[in-house]
Amino acid sequence: MRWVVEVIAGAMACLIVLLLIVLGIAFASGCTRTVLVSEASPLRTGPGVSGKVYTKTSDGEWKLSDNKVTIPEGWYCVPPSFVEERP
Repeated sequence: MRWVVEVIAGAMACLIVLLLIVLGIAFASGCTRTVLVSEASPLRTGPGVSGKVYTKTSDGEWKLSDNKVTIPEGWYCVPPSFVEERP
């Protein structure tokens, strides 16, 4: 009967170790939150926003920047439907 207790104790120890490993991986992966903004709504940048941007060239084409650009806090970003394309 003593061996049953030892087997159960070993199984519980394995479950606790497994739980700690799973929780460690979950916490190490980080938490992210994604908020989808509808196209009908412009947005305003917060602190520390940077990334590649498109600029319009003299021939009217859009070109992606080679480097990341820091966008100042408070600038507005609007979807393409807000911008009137001129020929």
